[in-house]
This record gives sequence, C-alpha cells and structure tokens, in this order.
Amino acid sequence: MNARAMSTKGVLRPGHVQIRALDMDTMVKHYRDNLGLLEMDKDDSGRVYFKGWDEFDKFSVVIRPADEAGMDFMAFKVNGEECLKQLEKDLTTHGVALEQLPAGELKGCGRRVRFTAPTGHVFELYADKEQVGNGIPENNPDCCPDELKGMKAMRFDHCLLYGDDLDGTVELFREVLGFNLAEQVTDGDVQVAAFLTVSNKAHDVAFIRHAEKGKLHHISFFMESWESLLHAADLISRRNITHDIGPTRHGLTRGTTIYFFDPSGNRNETYAGGSTYYPDSPVMNWDADQLGKAIFYHDRELNERFLSVLT
Repeated sequence: MNARAMSTKGVLRPGHVQIRALDMDTMVKHYRDNLGLLEMDKDDSGRVYFKGWDEFDKFSVVIRPADEAGMDFMAFKVNGEECLKQLEKDLTTHGVALEQLPAGELKGCGRRVRFTAPTGHVFELYADKEQVGNGIPENNPDCCPDELKGMKAMRFDHCLLYGDDLDGTVELFREVLGFNLAEQVTDGDVQVAAFLTVSNKAHDVAFIRHAEKGKLHHISFFMESWESLLHAADLISRRNITHDIGPTRHGLTRGTTIYFFDPSGNRNETYAGGSTYYPDSPVMNWDADQLGKAIFYHDRELNERFLSVLT
C-alpha cells in the first residue's frame, strides 16, 4: 500500500478545473443558472470563477474565452507547503518537468506547480486558496443556504480524461502522488480504464486509454441525492439543455448520473451516491466485454455519442 494512502500527508482532493469557453456569456449563464454554481470573481484576462455551494474554497471551476473547447488543466489541493515541496521533489525524481506559477496568477490561489501527465493532460498542485465558506454558519449549521439556483450542484467532484499513455499516467498518480486504484476495466492484460482516488470516494480522477492525447470526456458535479438528479433532468428538458444520457446508474462506482453538454460542447455530469473506498478495499475489475453494463448499468450498452464526443 502506498504510504500516502488515505492520509493527510499528501494530495487531499480535487481543487479546481479550468475549461475553455467559445462564448463566455452563454457559458457563465449555464454554469451559474443551470448547474447552480456560485459566480465568485473574474480577472483581467477574462476568466470567470465559480464554486459549488458546499465548497469552502473560493473557486473550483474557472472558464476562459477560447477558440476551442476542452480542459486547460485540473488541479489538486495538497496538505500544506511542506507537502507541496516534497511532491515537487518526488515529481522531479520521477523525471517530470515542472512549471511554477506564482501566487495570485489565479485570484485567491497560492503558488501552483504544473506538470503534464503521460496522457497529455495538464495538472497542478497547490497548498493554499482563499476560503470563503459554504454559505451556512459553522456553529449550529443549517442544511443548506437559501436561494440556490438551477441544479444546486454541491461541488466539483472529478474529471474523466482520455489519453494514450494510460500505463505511465497510472504509475505517476499511484507511485508519486499517492492515489489508489479503486476500479478498472481490463481487456486481457491491458488496462483500458483506471478510476483513481485519494480519498474514500469512488474516484477523484479517471482515465480511459485513447489514441489521442489530452482529451476531456466530462467534468462531474456532485449532487445530494437521486431526487436531486431527477430535478436536474427536469431542468435539462425544460431549458432545452443538450442531453447525452440519463438519469441512470453506473456499474463502475455505483453512482447515479446524468450527462449533458455545456454551450461550448464540454460534457458535464451530475453525479450522486457512489461506492466508498478504503485503503484495504480490493481493486474492483470489469472485463472490457462488459463495458456497457459497467458504464450504464441499466441499459447495459453504450451510445456512440458517449464514446466519440470529446473536447
């Protein structure tokens, strides 16, 4: 077992994701009014910052104007500056090139360490971010704040990413960053998909083997319950949001889910439930010929759009 597994000595959790917007006005409206994220700030480069209502840090989603959709980077928060320094050393020893970004380059965030995984995805590590609270008191807290919008997304939960060198990326995340392999899909001796966690969640990031580097499949937002997903489904229909599939259940992770698209074509997921991971949990394995049931447990088959649309 990796020494950092389920500890407070390493990576704590997903921290933020930056995605590209073809039209900022429609994207802001989507993430604010449809998903129900809270619009927190903007900067001189045109980026807009959001957070889920139940997140304490200032932001978890950043959108920026661009000519192409997709993800710029995903970041993980680590347990303090000393941990960040140690992970820098560990990454360098592993042969990973690092880029330093100063505190304040993202508003309210401390210094960040950026690197590219073998799948071509850009990741960041950071230790500090301004905390603004979750809208309810810390003493005798209520269950939620008033006047939440849209789907009432609670937090940025995970990303599913597609890239070629799955083996190298899984090794990097497990051996250097301290993630655990919770579930996987295999085709004989070949790992097709890896669901990695640094917490007791079913996954904090997941990867699927794919011929192209650096592709985004979806950004996921955690919801309170199955009933919350049904409310989201009603809203998707009522507001004519481009729908992919669901509400349904995954076999992998056992979470309930809906997939749909933002106005730039980036796939979103609303996700609830899911299995619990502990350091002594076995790796759950799905055979590749059961992938349909693994992804969509009820339908037991994949639609072509889910397999082919990436940004």
